[in-house]
Amino acid sequence: MTMTMPLYEKIWMGVGFAGQAVFTARFLVQWAVSEKKRDSVVPVAFWWISLFGGLTLLSYAIHRKDPPIILGQAMGLVVYVRNLMLVAKSKRRAAQRLRRTLAQVHAQAEAATVPRPHRVDAEARA
Repeated sequence: MTMTMPLYEKIWMGVGFAGQAVFTARFLVQWAVSEKKRDSVVPVAFWWISLFGGLTLLSYAIHRKDPPIILGQAMGLVVYVRNLMLVAKSKRRAAQRLRRTLAQVHAQAEAATVPRPHRVDAEARA
């Protein structure tokens, strides 16, 4: 006697495999970027893919009622979100530094172009 899997279970199985595929793809992205830069690099895309894959796998684990996988994926999500927060904070700090530098350059340029009053000697007036 052969049991067939109900359609909704086939869909959830597809969700699980898709989540695993996305989760694995993050390593391929990290590897490709590192090879391109000839240095070990963790691109921002790695964290976004990790988040998306982790959420997908967490959904599947919840559906399967699998506590070890639920816990593992939930803890991973904390790490991915925190790293994305740190990336955003770093970008904001870099933008602030750039604005300060541009303001300094602008102020220096203004100071260099402002005509200075010149003094006229008493002898030259005579």
